[in-house]
Amino acid sequence: MDPVRIIEIKESVFADNDAEAERIRGELKKEKTFLLNLMSSPGSGKTTTLLKTVEQLKDRLRIGIMEADIDSAVDAQIMAGTGVRTIQLHTGGMCHLDAGMTEQGLKELGTDDLDLAILENVGNLVCPAEFDTGAVKNAMILSVPEGHDKPLKYPLIFTVCDVLLINKIDVLPYFDFDMEKVIESAHMRNPALKIFPVSAKTGEGIEAWTEWLYQAVAEWKGEN
Repeated sequence: MDPVRIIEIKESVFADNDAEAERIRGELKKEKTFLLNLMSSPGSGKTTTLLKTVEQLKDRLRIGIMEADIDSAVDAQIMAGTGVRTIQLHTGGMCHLDAGMTEQGLKELGTDDLDLAILENVGNLVCPAEFDTGAVKNAMILSVPEGHDKPLKYPLIFTVCDVLLINKIDVLPYFDFDMEKVIESAHMRNPALKIFPVSAKTGEGIEAWTEWLYQAVAEWKGEN
């Protein structure tokens, strides 16, 4: 007889979270509010890309931003400068947001008068990908300096995301980054993945990305 009892709880934890996430999506559908979950590594340009996204869409959509981090309100202060409704979520040391935490954020943000709510998730490529937040779509950013091998090293996030933004293409000449290889590897993980090469610094490619997002919101709201 084994001296230690081993109890598997991972499946039930995720099952409860998934059920809560589906309920959140149902409520957002009734409100006609689209929730985007944006994930990436620290330093990938997530906040800068989000600034460009808001700049492109704030005159066409009513937008709210939830900035999630372990501590500080740096990103929320930056986003608040755009004039859109912004709140900061602190995870208390946790490296992800789950459905319950996201729901708390949505209640504080207020969604009944929003077309688009964006969750800037905690920065890493592992933990956030494991939890369904209740978002309508998941997007991620991979920056050129991070390298083209990330779809091979961190497969889950590429699998669960609907959109991949390859950021910092303005520095491509200075890095050994194979665009064809990263696209091939990402599509190997997820053939349906939409991929947009962008530069949040110069604005290149941002219009294509924001037009896709605008159309996704319109479809969710039943306007297409």
